[in-house]
Amino acid sequence: MVSKLFRIDCGYQNYDWGKIGSSSSVAQFAASSNPSTEIDESKPYAELWMGTHPNVPSTIVDDAALQGQVLRLVVEQHPEYVGSSLIDKFGGKVQLPFLFKVLSIQKALSIQAHPDIPLAKVLHANDPKHYPDDNHKPEMAIAVTEFEGFCGFKPLDQLSKTLATVPELNEIIGGDLVQEFTKNVVPDAEEGSQQDTANRKLLQKVFGKLMNSPDSVIEAQAKKMVERAQNDPAVFDQLDSRLAKLIVRLNEQFPNDIGLFCGCLLLNHVELNPGEAMYLGAKDPHAYISGNIIECMAASDNVVRAGFTPKFKDVENLVNMLTYSYAPIERQKMPLLPFSRSQGDAKTSVLYDPPIAEFAVLQTIFDTNGGKQHFDAFNGPSIVIATKGNGTIAIEGSTEPQVFKQGYVYFIAPGTSVELVGNAGEEFTTYRAFAE
Repeated sequence: MVSKLFRIDCGYQNYDWGKIGSSSSVAQFAASSNPSTEIDESKPYAELWMGTHPNVPSTIVDDAALQGQVLRLVVEQHPEYVGSSLIDKFGGKVQLPFLFKVLSIQKALSIQAHPDIPLAKVLHANDPKHYPDDNHKPEMAIAVTEFEGFCGFKPLDQLSKTLATVPELNEIIGGDLVQEFTKNVVPDAEEGSQQDTANRKLLQKVFGKLMNSPDSVIEAQAKKMVERAQNDPAVFDQLDSRLAKLIVRLNEQFPNDIGLFCGCLLLNHVELNPGEAMYLGAKDPHAYISGNIIECMAASDNVVRAGFTPKFKDVENLVNMLTYSYAPIERQKMPLLPFSRSQGDAKTSVLYDPPIAEFAVLQTIFDTNGGKQHFDAFNGPSIVIATKGNGTIAIEGSTEPQVFKQGYVYFIAPGTSVELVGNAGEEFTTYRAFAE
């Protein structure tokens, strides 16, 4: 192994939903990391990719032996940067099992879901153009600023009330199916029970009817619903005081789109404060609406889209693949867990640990008092980014700490103990993705 700690420069994506110019955290971080990056104030900067996915490679800086090399290729040449146990665990691939990102969201992303591993293999084999990976894509979003999004279907009692309250949705689904749904669902069914299975089949039936409705029907009813939201918001206030304004706002971005129904009316509208997180499992529908987030996912770029997008929508696979879980918002949020292998002066050092093997994320925050935080060695690779403030990072015992400022990203090899130091007088925040 050449180096156990080195800085990487990470590529970015200019998707049209990103924040514009230097208002984007992605642009700010990219320019901080690489002084040659000139921010175009007319372009959206949407995603910063940190890892070994080939679509947007990370390159190594500030290391004499590895300067300018692509991280993906270096990892392939040095499997010890991943570790034999992880390589065996994830099918022999000598790459990081996760992809770490920063997202800056000005405009809603497409409503989407991601396949599990068996379905991903089938979709990739049958349609590699639209499904470029044979891997699943569970993901976790951590709010850096105030954030809003959609996550999972609403609880069944809320869905029943929505179907009965919004005339345009009722018209699309049809009175008979609305009645069948509202009469037969059991909102408090035990998960995994026969009643729960029947609930999910009914929800699938409603969602399938919506998604397979003709475009002309969707557009006509969406136009009516938007007018109702503008002129008679009290109808929507019965469901959620935020709903009428949300419909009007998203219609400005995607006029008369099916997402106004499948997103605004059927999915949970989630708002996260900085530091809060939500986990998005395979086959669960979701979308991001606004804010800056840290995102971590399995190393895949597979997306099955439903709405708020001009891109390819695979309705048949989408309707057939979803889990149709209907948990309340509180169950979508991730707990913040203590982490015993982090000790020192940091105000906060907490773990977000989703129920999958590919990744976890550690948040560490120093207040204005600064100080030092020690991290025991991890049994796998990790990538850490500073999202606020300035400090240093060093391998334990090193006399040459490296500058760690907002937008800088470091790779940490397995088995490496490190220390973070926060400068006095300013807050210093880092997020570290890792696999073990």
